Amino acid sequence: MAISVSVVVLLAVCVVLLVRKGGLNTGHALVCTLLGFYLASSSMAPAISQLAANVARLISGIKF
Repeated sequence: MAISVSVVVLLAVCVVLLVRKGGLNTGHALVCTLLGFYLASSSMAPAISQLAANVARLISGIKF
């Protein structure tokens, strides 16, 4: 598990740097996709899923 978490951190740093640089090309999109797959298989997946559900509930509760 320690190896996948460190890969997740490395890919997250790469994604942040690529987004700050501006514009995503095919290589950048590949790194973002790999980050998603590593996050899904890491121990952080339940927390990310819960965060996404909470954000969705928050957005759906907004009255216009």
